[in-house]
Amino acid sequence: MTGVSGARVELRSLTKAFGAAKAVDNVSLEIPAGAFVSLLGPSGSGKTTMLNLIAGFLSADAGEILLDGASISAVPPHKRNIGMVFQSYSLFPHMSVAENVRFPLRMRSRLTRSAARERVAEMLALVRLAHLGGRYPRQLSGGQQQRVAMARALVSRPRLLLMDEPLGALDKKLREEMQAEIRRIHRSIGTTVLYVTHDQAEALSMSDMVAVVHEGRIAQAGAPRALYEAPADVFVADFLGDSNLLAARCLRTNGDRASVQLPSGELIEAMQGTCAARPGDDVVVLIRPEDIAVEDMTTASPIAVAVDPAMRRSEACSILSGTVRDIAYHGDVFELEVLVGAIVVTVKVGRAHTRALAPGKQVSLCWNATSARLLPATPVSA
Repeated sequence: MTGVSGARVELRSLTKAFGAAKAVDNVSLEIPAGAFVSLLGPSGSGKTTMLNLIAGFLSADAGEILLDGASISAVPPHKRNIGMVFQSYSLFPHMSVAENVRFPLRMRSRLTRSAARERVAEMLALVRLAHLGGRYPRQLSGGQQQRVAMARALVSRPRLLLMDEPLGALDKKLREEMQAEIRRIHRSIGTTVLYVTHDQAEALSMSDMVAVVHEGRIAQAGAPRALYEAPADVFVADFLGDSNLLAARCLRTNGDRASVQLPSGELIEAMQGTCAARPGDDVVVLIRPEDIAVEDMTTASPIAVAVDPAMRRSEACSILSGTVRDIAYHGDVFELEVLVGAIVVTVKVGRAHTRALAPGKQVSLCWNATSARLLPATPVSA
């Protein structure tokens, strides 16, 4: 697919209410041209409403939507040249695959018949369905139907493609295959993609940028790794991957590092980041399960090493003692629940290190201070 460059999208103070409830609440967001951006959040957070406002299916109560600096708020949907892929595919059952893909050209384009046939063939080749143009939707698998929906959305060469939970109806394996396929297509065409999902792994693995949506607002936006490693608040930390969120009180600070005390009295070290805690403040300590090392207390032998042994003996390492409460098998890893006083700490351990573990086992947990991050005790808004 040639001749397409992605559009730069900007939302300015966008607001939409249904009755007394604000589905979109004063949202501002900049989407770079050609980027793959995911709107990630729980059901009912306002993601799809944002998408429908951009598509023109809904009118905003306030704010503006700009493409390449020009407002499209008053432009009708059929003149915005925005592609849309729905979760339900919305294919016409009485039309063949090729006819489904050609349909937008009949509505929006003045291409000759031969040019339209070439464009449809180009789209079917892009989604690897060139050999299935004569079939009907009922004769296709779910993944094939989704690719037809993508080809139809792209046939008009839109500079912006909106995708609303497009893989929600697929099983896990097919979802993963389609994630890779969508990323391949995006790299091939350069169109800006705005992708709605509630699947954290999907957003992290596919996106150049993720905007976490919470109660109609953008809680935080940025590169996937930045959001995972430096979440702005408890909601973002909890929604993006597995996490241990430990309530604590700040005792003292030293530059970017802080000493905090858990309710059970244990002292641990953590990095402040943007929290800017002061002595006496209530805080939350975020520790990812994969950053914790486990040691068998009866033999003093390591079970899962995530910490430099030299670092373990320094003040930069925090150590807690606990009892294994439960072990869950996840294929590639085991997930441990370790009871530390009244606190349950989750740890991820590789398969090779679990023979010595069983419920009731006494273990010590260890992590670097750089792996623990302070967050405000209450969520903050971006």
